[in-house]
Amino acid sequence: MREEPDVEQGGTDGLVGTGPGTDRRAEPADGRGDPGLFGPGSVTWQVHSDPMMWVAGVRALYLQALLPRAVRGVTQNSDFRQDAWGRLRRTANFVGTTTYGTTERAERAGARVRKIHRMLSATDPRTGESYGVDETELLLWVHCAEIASYLEVVRRSGVPLSDLDADRYIDENRTAARLVGLDPAEVPADRKQLAAYFDQMVPQLAAGPEAREVDDFLRRPPVPPLLLPARAALWRPVGALAYAALPPYAHDLYGRCAPSEAAVTRRLRALGRVLRWVPATVRWQLPPKHILTAVERLGPSSRPAPFKLGG
Repeated sequence: MREEPDVEQGGTDGLVGTGPGTDRRAEPADGRGDPGLFGPGSVTWQVHSDPMMWVAGVRALYLQALLPRAVRGVTQNSDFRQDAWGRLRRTANFVGTTTYGTTERAERAGARVRKIHRMLSATDPRTGESYGVDETELLLWVHCAEIASYLEVVRRSGVPLSDLDADRYIDENRTAARLVGLDPAEVPADRKQLAAYFDQMVPQLAAGPEAREVDDFLRRPPVPPLLLPARAALWRPVGALAYAALPPYAHDLYGRCAPSEAAVTRRLRALGRVLRWVPATVRWQLPPKHILTAVERLGPSSRPAPFKLGG
């Protein structure tokens, strides 16, 4: 739900930050040999290559929309319904750049996000209060909803992440939190801390008008008339599965029932098998080819392989 820059356009904001993952060594002009902020040895490098990340991203949108102050930052600063596909693409591009791009490209992408956030505000329609969308509490909610969704969907769909892997993933992504303006020391570092954070946040959540707007879009995204059959056949099942994978409190707030947890897990595993049946080298050809570019930069041994995890 954050305002993501189109990182492919570059930028002139320069490098910002000296937190975890920042590499101040000189980088070759083409970035050759630079592993970026995470590198092939990280859990993040492996997990973010999995095709179920798309389902996880939709789950994250559903979850993020339940914090009224956060979702207003989106609905009041952009025409969400008219550019929702562009927003989803930019978010995926930001994750791809910060995971697989060079250190310089990742830092530039983060600097652009922070610059955009500093310029935006939202207004509480009930109290008239105006507040910046870069409030720490809002950025933290967006970050935690994303990380929890990525981890939940990928694990339940069959990628064999051990509890240790899961804790490493959460810890690694405090680097991603730094990029959007958070202090890594204030971000959950493992499953226990992440669960405690959500327990703390649940009383603040509500499915207000803005959340209903996001829900309506995710159920019936606008498409040209000729694509309505494709929306029904392809998007609707994926969106419904992302919703079904939400935690029980989210179902209660949205007011729609979900299948049993076991049934949802079976559906996630089935879709995961189908998507992973497509060879990775084919999937990775989709623009902007973050993974292929990273493998070309670092060599064949850097190819992501989520199923090597589980140790």
